[in-house]
Amino acid sequence: MSGMLGDPRIARGMERQTALRRERLSAGGAIAGWKIGFGAPAALERLRIDNPLIGFVLQAALVPHDGRVSLAGWQKPAAEPEIAVYLGSDLPAGADDALTRAAIAAIGPAIELADIDAPMDDVEAILAGDIFQRHVILGPRDQSRAGAALDGLRGRVTRKGNTTDAPADLEMNTGRIVDVVRHAADVAAACGERLRAGQFVIAGSVTPPLFLDADDDAVAFALDPIGAVSVQLSS
Repeated sequence: MSGMLGDPRIARGMERQTALRRERLSAGGAIAGWKIGFGAPAALERLRIDNPLIGFVLQAALVPHDGRVSLAGWQKPAAEPEIAVYLGSDLPAGADDALTRAAIAAIGPAIELADIDAPMDDVEAILAGDIFQRHVILGPRDQSRAGAALDGLRGRVTRKGNTTDAPADLEMNTGRIVDVVRHAADVAAACGERLRAGQFVIAGSVTPPLFLDADDDAVAFALDPIGAVSVQLSS
């Protein structure tokens, strides 16, 4: 692994994650995008890491908008409302701010479904299991916001019939989106991959994770004025 993965927990975890990714690609899988995890300030401090963790998303993990997912057998399911960043061109390691913005062709709302099946304080295990990734639901995308223009956006999360506002600063829990996309490009390159045109990056939950229970039958995330994405749930 590259020297940029200086934390031995991260180096070991990414080595195991890379082996998992290659195994799944060899079995016929295809990378649809990348995910950011544990980027909130409290999570960075708790795990003693300087940057968020990076994982991959396979094409098979994608669920259509308002599709249904069974949570039967999951250990600790969680939903995360996120901003999806869509790449219009490849993004190499070492990209500066301007090149990163130029690679971002659109943004939109997304929901990630995760299953917390390992200790949340074990960095190596978290990375080795692809940061609990199970499914991603993508919503509409807005090409007028190329470059990750977030001004004027407002997030709303609906769960169990109740709607709550996301933080007014949509980067409060994720860090600056352009920075996390650059970081994802650097980590992917260090692990023998590359952020490619046509892929997406889900940039981390804009709220604390929503831990799901038997009463949850749907989750929706609206990113006004772009639009909304939702998923139906069963147990």
